[in-house]
Amino acid sequence: MAAAAWRSAILRRIRVPVETFSQSGMPAWTHPLRGAAAVRFMSSHDDHLDKTEVIDRVLSVVKSYPGVDPSKMGGLNSLMDSFVLDEQVTPDCHFQKDLGLDSLDTVEIVLALEEEFKLEIPDKEADKIDSCGIAIEYISAHPMAG
Repeated sequence: MAAAAWRSAILRRIRVPVETFSQSGMPAWTHPLRGAAAVRFMSSHDDHLDKTEVIDRVLSVVKSYPGVDPSKMGGLNSLMDSFVLDEQVTPDCHFQKDLGLDSLDTVEIVLALEEEFKLEIPDKEADKIDSCGIAIEYISAHPMAG
């Protein structure tokens, strides 16, 4: 016990000079920015998607989902189907109310969005995504969406 007390007492009193080096390899005291705020170089995900690209890709995923059927949304014939899809699948549309999708369809769309944007959406967050608008906001704010 006495040896441990002596050891800690000695270690508290010892002062060892530490020389820091800048990124150029020069000692900090010779660096021209000595005394200035330290600069930290960190990696970041700078190629963040802009919102218009997110909107286009989310709407594309929803339109291409097999459960989104224009005939259920009032389409007159196959020539009008793409027009009806463009009219119905908007950034404001709700998966169940506007597109007639059920909860399983919603889960599959969220999985398709995860694949499209190469990200993983936690279950708690995925449960909240029930419209194109919420999906767009979530993906736009996600730092790793690609």
